[in-house]
Amino acid sequence: MKATPPPEILRAPLVVEFPFTRSLGPVQSAFLTGLREQTVLGVRTETGEVLVPPVEYDPATAAELRDLVEVGATGTVTTWAWNPAPRPGQPLATPFAWVLVRLDGADTALLHALDAPGPEAVRTGMRVRIRWAVERSGAITDIACFEPYDSDPVAEPAAHDGRFTEPVTGIVAAARLDYTYSPGRAQTRYLHALAERRTVGERCPSCAKVYVPPRGACPTCGVATTDQVEVGPRGTVTTYCIVNIKAKNLDIEVPYVYAHIALDGAGLALHGRIGGIPYDQVRMGLRVEPVWSEDGRYPDHYRPTGEPDADYDTYKELL
Repeated sequence: MKATPPPEILRAPLVVEFPFTRSLGPVQSAFLTGLREQTVLGVRTETGEVLVPPVEYDPATAAELRDLVEVGATGTVTTWAWNPAPRPGQPLATPFAWVLVRLDGADTALLHALDAPGPEAVRTGMRVRIRWAVERSGAITDIACFEPYDSDPVAEPAAHDGRFTEPVTGIVAAARLDYTYSPGRAQTRYLHALAERRTVGERCPSCAKVYVPPRGACPTCGVATTDQVEVGPRGTVTTYCIVNIKAKNLDIEVPYVYAHIALDGAGLALHGRIGGIPYDQVRMGLRVEPVWSEDGRYPDHYRPTGEPDADYDTYKELL
């Protein structure tokens, strides 16, 4: 008998991206506003060390820090690594060095880019200076990069009150991660089954729990799960949330309901959107069935089946 070849392992590019918004305390506000004004500020600890970038609490004693000082725009490279292929969004589009620079008057080093013609032009101990961005808004990118600069170190930092006109009080940083995702053999089989409008999990040979989507191994018993089990297609809403914020690039009107759904025969609940019912009528125990996407490759959402609600005791272990 000819053995069935394993399914092709799936791979796809995946981008995780979101704007990270945070407010600034007095120290960070002064630091970023200072960069906008071409001034680099650090903070002095109780032991006299000057930390750049500044922090609001001493990393050694947790004491609150507010003693701001101005340090130099020149400094010394303490260590470095060459970046031969810059990625989108990095400080420079041409090859450059990542450097840790101890600015004159500081006791700690600042990470940034060094514009250099090649790795042979970079060395630990070399002197550099800040190249300021032409347009500055109060962000670390106001330092466009560092560049080689032959100068003598500045001896002492100068006290600074941290006051500026129109201080920066908050920042928005775009967090982005690009990578290639492979679901592995277990979830590849699961996705291939979905394309056939079937939902397939895997049963643990030890505890007999059926995992949907399958994981390839039981996280409780630590043994491989190879016994495939078809579950559903119907299931029970175990718990849910009402979503009121519209996601970028998602063509779904808010509010809508996202739920944990325990498919019949499964040992744990999976995620799914609930449709075909007003959001305020979704409830725990609601019996639902899948509505498949236009191409039939996955359930677009789940809708009520019209059956009586499931008894709480039948799904309480799956909450």
